[in-house]
Amino acid sequence: MSDIITITGTVATDPRHIVTQAGLDVSSFRLASTHRRFDATSQTWVDSDTNWFTVTGFRQLAVNATGSLRRGEHVIVTGKLRVRAWEQDGKTGTNVEIEAGAIGHDLSWGTTVHTKNPRREDATDSTDTVDTPTGQH
Repeated sequence: MSDIITITGTVATDPRHIVTQAGLDVSSFRLASTHRRFDATSQTWVDSDTNWFTVTGFRQLAVNATGSLRRGEHVIVTGKLRVRAWEQDGKTGTNVEIEAGAIGHDLSWGTTVHTKNPRREDATDSTDTVDTPTGQH
């Protein structure tokens, strides 16, 4: 079972993009999420522990993430959370992964410019209309 999660954080590694033998685009990057809180005693903001996630995107999301994201940028990620224990060479640990459904820049930290993907020739959308000079569709 997987849970849906939304995380804000900082891209810690530039996205790594691969294409599988089956032709599937896959990108992944590390995301650092550190929560801040206001310490009333010291009257300062303090950072709490940092949570680390591996974020993976597939298909067009993978291509767009690789072309759009850079290390150090602030993003919002939503997707399926997977927590997996591992063991290798006598060492154990836990991987926390997010299979992303959506990734975007966090506009609290700056601005971005959106560029739509060109439509594929074979894609059709029944909601497309064309305005004619008479206003008929």
